[in-house]
Amino acid sequence: MIRLLVLLCALAGPVWAVEPSEMLADPVLEARARELSTGLRCPICRNESIDESHAALSKELRIILRERITAGDTDAQAVDYMVQRYGEYILLKPMANGSNWLLWGAGPAMLLMALVLGALTVRRRNDTRSATLSEAEQARLNEILRD
Repeated sequence: MIRLLVLLCALAGPVWAVEPSEMLADPVLEARARELSTGLRCPICRNESIDESHAALSKELRIILRERITAGDTDAQAVDYMVQRYGEYILLKPMANGSNWLLWGAGPAMLLMALVLGALTVRRRNDTRSATLSEAEQARLNEILRD
């Protein structure tokens, strides 16, 4: 019973961030606003959506988003408005286009380069170990090892 109560409280955490005074009277519009706000980043809290954040700026962003929705904006128009005003950083999942392709591809490319460099280093190390000694070098080595 206690576990269920704790689970319900944990799931209701984001609900507590949106204050009743912010909520729209129309439940359909409010549901749209809540869904959109879960995809927008709080500029103060970093990886927390404006729907979950208690920061004052997040409250203002939630209000602006609801104003755009009640003004008749589509979901895409409301999100585009926020991106134009606050930059692409506001999106929790940035778009994969234009200059972002560099960011999306940089991680896998660096991993591939590290694997290639590691393989080359191991191969080079194995090549130097397998070098044979001349008879004079082998004799000198045997002499050193005996002492």
